[in-house]
Amino acid sequence: MQRLTQFACVAALFWTGTALASDAVETGTFGKTPVPDSVRALPPPLPTLIRAADVPSDNGKAVVVTWLPDSSTPSFVRYQVGVATDPSGPYYFGGEAPAAGPLVKDDPKIFGWSPADPDHQFLVVSSYMVPPATPDGNPERVELQPDRTYYLRFAVVGDSASAELAAPMSVTPRQNWIKLHKLNNLVFGLFFGVVILSFIEFARRNPNMFIRKIAGLDAVEEALGRATEMGKPVYFVHGLNSMGEVSAIASVNILGRVARRVAQFDTTLKVMNNDPIVLAVSQEVVREACIDVGRPDAYVPDNVMFVADRQFSYAAAVDGMMMRERPATVMLMGYFYAEALLFAETGNVVGAIQIAATDSYTQIPFFITTCDYTLIGEELYAASAYLAREPKLLGSLRGQDVGKAFLIAILTIGTALELAGIHWLTHLVAPL
Repeated sequence: MQRLTQFACVAALFWTGTALASDAVETGTFGKTPVPDSVRALPPPLPTLIRAADVPSDNGKAVVVTWLPDSSTPSFVRYQVGVATDPSGPYYFGGEAPAAGPLVKDDPKIFGWSPADPDHQFLVVSSYMVPPATPDGNPERVELQPDRTYYLRFAVVGDSASAELAAPMSVTPRQNWIKLHKLNNLVFGLFFGVVILSFIEFARRNPNMFIRKIAGLDAVEEALGRATEMGKPVYFVHGLNSMGEVSAIASVNILGRVARRVAQFDTTLKVMNNDPIVLAVSQEVVREACIDVGRPDAYVPDNVMFVADRQFSYAAAVDGMMMRERPATVMLMGYFYAEALLFAETGNVVGAIQIAATDSYTQIPFFITTCDYTLIGEELYAASAYLAREPKLLGSLRGQDVGKAFLIAILTIGTALELAGIHWLTHLVAPL
């Protein structure tokens, strides 16, 4: 009997706790201090320092309202803004923010990185809702227009009471020519542009301007010479990207320089393509290269071929040609995927000198282990400038290197300042 009584007590306690937890979930009060009805019935306090202003650096279709909230404001209240085109109304709903709304320090695009009043809250108003002409319609959203004066009413709304600012605020949104929060992009863009143009002019006066040695490109001459001595073809294998990708453009630029030397050496060049557009561009590049060196007869259209448009069909066909013709040199240029190791292993088996260049970081390890020379990442983009020694390309390359060194210095100095609690440099280069 005693055990039965204990069980009944435990069951009663469990049922009571479950009911209380269910009520808390339904009313949203679980883990919170309930707000008494007497408090909810009182009109909420109005905040102070309520201001309305145009949103800076925009298209003139938004205004912002800021205020300093009262510390005694309950969490259930909402701040609302009504919009009208006449001070006497009617006023339409323009937006609302909760009592714990966003602070001005959360939006540096509007208020900057060092706001004078970081504890102020704000609400951006870009449109207002006009009631429909018919009862069954939806409200019409009307956007604010530039250079037109609007009147705003600010109210604090509770559950059963509200408080409203006595007089409306007038504000006129303005269009701006410049987004000031993007001014850093303009400054850095102009700076890097001047640096690049300066190095282009310097390269014109000094064609032998120093550029860091790239072993894979220095070996191109040796690899083409070896193919000439052995009387075997040179294979130029494009990656799988289309002509719209940077890596494909860079590989075509390299192809032009290689085709010139091959035509001068009177060696066979075979170009493998898996994209029809890349094929057409490659054919034109090779033909122009042969004409430029005075050897138009060296261009054989069938040697610049479309192999296959499927990844592994392309790899299998190229590998089969490698095994049959056993080229002396294989150049793998562009963006590669899983077929990279298939190409490189086959080239290694036939004993070819292999020079690879790719910006596919997942395939670089395979090229490094199987190829004689590998151009890593952006070296693929620098290759055409390195081989051509053309002033515009050389100057652009050198200017970009200076720009990268400048950014590395900014990162280093910015990290040190951040650790010291100084944030101005971080804010200066922030990409807003």
